Amino acid sequence: MPTWSGILDELQKSVEATGSPQFDAIRRKYMVEAAAQTGRDLILYATKWTQPDPHVTPELVSIVDEDLQGLMEVIHGLKGPNLDLILHSPGGSPEAAEAFVLYLRSKFSHIRVIVPHLAMSAATMIACAADVIVLGKHSFLGPIDPQIILNTPLGVRSVPAQAIKKQFDRAVEECQDANKLAAWLPMLNQYGPDLLVLCDEVSEMAESVVRGWLEAYMFRDDADKENKARSIAGWLANHENFKSHGRHLTRSELEARQLKVEHLETDQTTQDLVLSVFHATTHTFSATGAVKIIENHLGKAFIKMAQRVIAVPQPPPPAAV
Repeated sequence: MPTWSGILDELQKSVEATGSPQFDAIRRKYMVEAAAQTGRDLILYATKWTQPDPHVTPELVSIVDEDLQGLMEVIHGLKGPNLDLILHSPGGSPEAAEAFVLYLRSKFSHIRVIVPHLAMSAATMIACAADVIVLGKHSFLGPIDPQIILNTPLGVRSVPAQAIKKQFDRAVEECQDANKLAAWLPMLNQYGPDLLVLCDEVSEMAESVVRGWLEAYMFRDDADKENKARSIAGWLANHENFKSHGRHLTRSELEARQLKVEHLETDQTTQDLVLSVFHATTHTFSATGAVKIIENHLGKAFIKMAQRVIAVPQPPPPAAV
């Protein structure tokens, strides 16, 4: 298997042969081979979020409504009905993730979500809409408790909806002591008129959507599908279970909760090809302006580029005559 360094060597050899590194060609070569190995259509959805870059803002690498346009591009021409989705994402909008799943499910009857490294938050929601999730020992999902974007005196912050509710409940209790009210007022002033209702509604939405997908797809032939779906969705959506929205959930934890999981290592050839696609993708992110790649094994792609502002030194003004 070409490791990360092996793909780097391959890129360096492509420079010697062509004069420039062939990022797209090498990545697509392994996608073609992976699809041929499995006999299934293949889509890559990956973003540059595990590689620090001051030019990359969260919205550039998040799941957003624009991604539907990318999916339309790469699904066109695929035969189906079976799809492998290689997913590497920090998450994003639950509403956009819902649209993402609804569109995929209108096109494919059997979907495997393959996670080569991390699929967190709303990306975990997408994984829960699969018939089966394929994970390696190095693969992780995350909690699905929604985050609320707040403008605070300390700047824009992403805060777990359930943490906001918990903090407000604590404030109600402690503010019965008038001596503590002054300490709470700066925090309470950040709460808009509908914030608590919003926290309840987005939390309920994330859990109910995932529960419905688990029933409809992963457990559709299971006699106990309602109980399994309710248990898994409730566990993933409960912030108290994890204490951090970024908590990495291991394959063994997910299997213990009865999610249908296949081990990536079971088929060594497929594992080698999937990880080669992933390594080639990370090299693309590291050395180009690409921050999001949505691509199929036929070479159709929707690639988001970061717009970088480069300061160009200006000549001094002409001297006065």
